[in-house]
Amino acid sequence: MRTRRAVLLLGTLAGAALLAPWLAPYDPSASFRGFRHAPPMPPRLSEGLQAHPLRRESLLDERFVEDRTRVVPLPWSRDRTEPVFLLGADASGRDVLSRLLAGTRVSLGLALVAVLGTTLVGSVLGAWAGAAGGRLDEVMMRTADFVLVLPVLYVVLVLRAAMPLVLPSAVVFTLMAGIFIAVGWPVVARGVRGIVARERDREYAVAARSLGAGTMRVLVRHLLPACGGHVAVQASLLLPAFVLAEATLSFVGLGFPATQPSWGTMLRDAADVNELTRFPWVLAPAFAIIAVTLTTNLALQPRTAERPLATDASPIAR
Repeated sequence: MRTRRAVLLLGTLAGAALLAPWLAPYDPSASFRGFRHAPPMPPRLSEGLQAHPLRRESLLDERFVEDRTRVVPLPWSRDRTEPVFLLGADASGRDVLSRLLAGTRVSLGLALVAVLGTTLVGSVLGAWAGAAGGRLDEVMMRTADFVLVLPVLYVVLVLRAAMPLVLPSAVVFTLMAGIFIAVGWPVVARGVRGIVARERDREYAVAARSLGAGTMRVLVRHLLPACGGHVAVQASLLLPAFVLAEATLSFVGLGFPATQPSWGTMLRDAADVNELTRFPWVLAPAFAIIAVTLTTNLALQPRTAERPLATDASPIAR
């Protein structure tokens, strides 16, 4: 039951990322004058899914109070007359919910692309090494070991810092996905190589070869399916690691530009301690990152409880 709930939450986040342009109530870059650091405006179910508008009480302290004498429709309504910030507004008067949805599309999309690329590259290289054996296996596994012993987070920072700092968002997306794949493939490859090397001499594989099946057919039809559990576990570990890596790079100014909302750029805007204590709703992306990490761990827990993992956890998390 707990695993199903975790998978459901992950599916909800993925759906929110796909539908972000239609779910976001406002343009993520739109600023509303007079609503700097406006607090969250919870909907009132008794009023027919409406909210009380805000009235500025103090310009200096950026303090708002609800005007309980009237109600306004939610931001998705065609009859909206005043902005409604369900998760509050940031220091520039931008809607946090709209930026969070747009950031989910960027951050979670980047992590999913990197996970798919990592599992694909790692599975292909690991299966190739396990099936070939000999010198090729030795060279590939020593290369994987070299990458694994590196302090990966620092390597990612150095690789990104060596590139031009000002790049279009699409280029940053592709560049970061490539870096994550480059440092993550050995985690998948080592386990796949071990499974393929063990299974290639089993009776069913020998029988398939004796019936005329080629090496590639045996590998694709028989050996790679045996690696499915290992690949799924590693993908579950890599997803939150890549989300945290993107947030780290964007937080230190090496990721997406400030004009592109992502979970990392939103956290960079919330780096001021005074702002955090007075306006805690700007930490919404941090709670999204925690949700992804917890749900992937909950989804992984029953599987790892049955048997130990084939390899170590993702190097990004180290």
